[in-house]
Amino acid sequence: MTELRPRRSVLYMPGANERALEKAKTLPADALILDLEDAVAPDAKEAARERVCAAVSSYGSKEVTIRVNGLDTEWHDADLRAAAAAGPAAVVVPKVNSAAEVHNIERALELGGAPEHTKIWAMVETPIAMLHAEEIAAASERLTVLVMGTNDLAKELHAEFVPGRGPLLGGLSLCLLAARATGKVILDGVYNDVKDAAGFEAECLQGRQYGFDGKTLIHPSQVEPCNRIFAPSEEEIDRSKRIIAAFEEASAEGRGVVTVDGRMIENLHVENARRVLALAEAIGAK
Repeated sequence: MTELRPRRSVLYMPGANERALEKAKTLPADALILDLEDAVAPDAKEAARERVCAAVSSYGSKEVTIRVNGLDTEWHDADLRAAAAAGPAAVVVPKVNSAAEVHNIERALELGGAPEHTKIWAMVETPIAMLHAEEIAAASERLTVLVMGTNDLAKELHAEFVPGRGPLLGGLSLCLLAARATGKVILDGVYNDVKDAAGFEAECLQGRQYGFDGKTLIHPSQVEPCNRIFAPSEEEIDRSKRIIAAFEEASAEGRGVVTVDGRMIENLHVENARRVLALAEAIGAK
């Protein structure tokens, strides 16, 4: 069963920027990814690794992860060893393409002494990862989250960035199916134009409608709208309560047919209503 923990907004923070790491403590993002990969220049990798690993424990109850450099880079092994010792909530690994790679990551974390609470978040961002998403997701109990790397996927597909993300929807859907089939959390990819608030909100809404649990972000200004869109609305909460109450009343009276707002209610609607209320409760408890 997937852990029900709010991951509406998951913000990348550059590991080489000490001020940004400090500012992250005040931001209402559900989770942070302290980044050693794209946000860090090659000559700053080692210093960023030390800074990020030292900072992990300073964020209180916030879910804090470390994104290491890719498996094919010279920094990957040292990043994994340092992250294992630091014990973040998870290690985020770019461009995971196979179950075998997941097994290797898991083994490296175990050899590095990573605590049991340090999970694996696998980034899926290539055509081969799309085609093997279920195998990747099912490879390990330690792997709990799939993270869409939509920028790299678009590059690999030679696709254009267009409103509605038509060229990427096939890959997004495959990964969503894999996540739901294996009981894993799945996070949507980033939105690149931080000044396009309307476009960002439209993509958040699309991601929620598709079934993503949340979205990865590249700027603090994106946190609030993302949190709002990926949270149950008051209307959804009220309707969920009425669905559960009506179903329980009908069951107690031995009635097999239940309607709410003129719509037939079945077990699947009740399960979804309970999930909505559980998510709302988890958000409220943060």
